[in-house]
Amino acid sequence: MAAEVRTRVRIPLRFDGGVAVDAEAVTFRGLADGGEHLAFVLGTPGEVPLVRPHSECLTGDVFGSARCDCGPQLAEAVARISETGGYLLYLRQEGRGIGLYNKLDAYALQDGGLDTYAANAALGLPEDARDYTVAAQMLGALGVARVDLLSNNPDKAAQLRAAGIAVREQVPTGVFATDSNVRYLRAKAEQTGHTLSLPGLAS
Repeated sequence: MAAEVRTRVRIPLRFDGGVAVDAEAVTFRGLADGGEHLAFVLGTPGEVPLVRPHSECLTGDVFGSARCDCGPQLAEAVARISETGGYLLYLRQEGRGIGLYNKLDAYALQDGGLDTYAANAALGLPEDARDYTVAAQMLGALGVARVDLLSNNPDKAAQLRAAGIAVREQVPTGVFATDSNVRYLRAKAEQTGHTLSLPGLAS
């Protein structure tokens, strides 16, 4: 069953650092997982819009946690997509799909020395449980078949292509490394091929 647009409503978005844009929030019906995922229309999307599928991160997006780079990536994506025109897909996949409580349990194990992927495995959970089927459905409902993908994660491009969305180009995000998150970012680059340039890693 194809997804379809349910509601469109204008929302002014404001982020730390001065990012301020007006967006159109779009809700959907018929998404495969039944989740309340959102698309934000930013600027004037062209024939091949810039698209960022961003997985929800309550700690980083809302509370400014320095343990990840999610908050800065979200603000950067809104600013960059607004300039070129495109869509931010806000996907309710907390903790790479394992949920908020499990993510915090994994944080506790990381404090004991495990990296983010080993911590998930120690809890009997997948390293990354995210499924981008709903992202492809949302794009389909918006009439988008071809995108430039704003992401460092090769799995996003692979999953979108497998779901029928053509990815013309994968556009890297900025690198927001700090003393608090560099070990997390290094694990993403070394273990799942994220395109990140960090100290001690090849570009």
